[in-house]
Amino acid sequence: MEVVTVTADAETFTCNAYLAVGETPTLVDAGAMPGVADVIREHTDALDRVVLTHQHGDHVDQLDAVVEAFDPAVYAYADHPHRTRELADGDEVVVGDETCEAVYTPGHADDHVSLVSASSLFPGDVAVHDDGAFDYGSFGRTDYPGQSRERLIDSIRELLQRMPDGVEHMYSGHGDVFHGDVRDVVETALSRAEKREPKYPDE
Repeated sequence: MEVVTVTADAETFTCNAYLAVGETPTLVDAGAMPGVADVIREHTDALDRVVLTHQHGDHVDQLDAVVEAFDPAVYAYADHPHRTRELADGDEVVVGDETCEAVYTPGHADDHVSLVSASSLFPGDVAVHDDGAFDYGSFGRTDYPGQSRERLIDSIRELLQRMPDGVEHMYSGHGDVFHGDVRDVVETALSRAEKREPKYPDE
């Protein structure tokens, strides 16, 4: 499956928004980079759906523009004015050419879901390859009001239980895309989260 990071050239803070090109063109998160819709048009004339991992501003700020440009279905766990499909734990959703299972993964956000297929993982902000705090296995921050390290730890454990063997592609909400042993990266993120130490020195 071809996956394009449409926010790769962002000059302002944004999540990674991913366009899965294939039979069912899908955008995973809309990002906060102005011009996301224009980048999508460089790769496809139609966008079937947008799937939101969660609704923090850096993941949804450009959703209005994307919906206006393409009128896609919008899948989200929590209510949103643009949501057309409720996404619940265990639901299946096609992303590009792959069928993904939605795994409810709160802790960083109450409405957070991750998407996992036989070969790919879209973990949003729950688990990250590298994000400036750690290389090769990091996790979403939990020091803001409403966040919970304990719930995040439980979510990473659940994700590992639900993730098939052989997942080789990891498309996280921040940091670099990773290709290789995704389970090992996520297990490393879990071990670091379980130490319950501040992720950033100023926490």
